[in-house]
Amino acid sequence: MPDHFRIVPIGTIHNPEEGSVWIDLQPQYADGLLGLENFSHIAVLYWLDRNDTPEQRRVLQVHPRRNVANPLTGVFATHAPVRPNPIALTICKLLAVQGCRLFIEGIDALDGSPLVDIKAYIPSREEEKGVRVPDWVRTGHS
Repeated sequence: MPDHFRIVPIGTIHNPEEGSVWIDLQPQYADGLLGLENFSHIAVLYWLDRNDTPEQRRVLQVHPRRNVANPLTGVFATHAPVRPNPIALTICKLLAVQGCRLFIEGIDALDGSPLVDIKAYIPSREEEKGVRVPDWVRTGHS
């Protein structure tokens, strides 16, 4: 197994404090958008660049949702932005595809976050059947 990988940003997520949220895909990847407009949702993978420090990559346990009332939990059991490889994944509603610009809703990425990949979201038939989550997820302790 290689000791490192090379990930190249393929675009930028724009999430201003007010207004529309969109992704600008670099033009050389435009052909990869063919057919994407037929999906209602997409999986967006992006780099948590503001958390990419040696110190934050070493954090392995957090209180979920930054709430000390939630139990100390390993980062792999959370959506915490601190992790060994600061990659985020969000399922977003795809509103429109206009050239290399994708209008989306439902992402918590910071404005200017580097885009790593986009995948069409195809839900599983078993998506909710048999799903188990900890109490802090259901109760929504923020």
